[in-house]
Amino acid sequence: MENYQRQYPLLAACGLNCGLCPRFHTDGASKCPGCAGEGFFTKHPSCGHLSCARRHGAQYCYECNEYPCGRFDKAVLFDSFITHRNMTADFEKVKAAGLEAYQAELNEKVEILQALLSGYDDGRRKSFFCLAVNLLALRDVKYVLEQLLSQTNPDRPIKEKAQAAVGLFQDMAENRDIMLKLRKKE
Repeated sequence: MENYQRQYPLLAACGLNCGLCPRFHTDGASKCPGCAGEGFFTKHPSCGHLSCARRHGAQYCYECNEYPCGRFDKAVLFDSFITHRNMTADFEKVKAAGLEAYQAELNEKVEILQALLSGYDDGRRKSFFCLAVNLLALRDVKYVLEQLLSQTNPDRPIKEKAQAAVGLFQDMAENRDIMLKLRKKE
């Protein structure tokens, strides 16, 4: 499986949004190329979801006749570098709207995340922005970005712009009853 590469590594076989993961947006040795992207198997040599999906002839777990299987029982309870909360809900979106429509939405979220990281990250907000963009609906993320662009002077110090962005995202998340914090195993 070492030479296997997926055409669209931003959405993992298991349903994680790799394009919204902090490790996808990092430089250096810890950078992850996304699910079965170039060099993936050096970092993740034994991804159980990916190898299982391939064994069942599926590109994504939701395409398998056994989905949702026991692999998902505890996978959605805790987070790693990226939130696992929306894995099954995002697969439901894919089934309802189609894979191309979901990929278009994810691509748009990735572009917004890149704008946030380049214009509002003070070096301490990458994980927060990844989580916020992942958990909030696209319309809400767009609204926050519009507010930032209209309310934030581009010449302000990056620390102030980061604080403004965090505040707007936290307000939106609170309005949607979403907790912007990774859930770690105890």
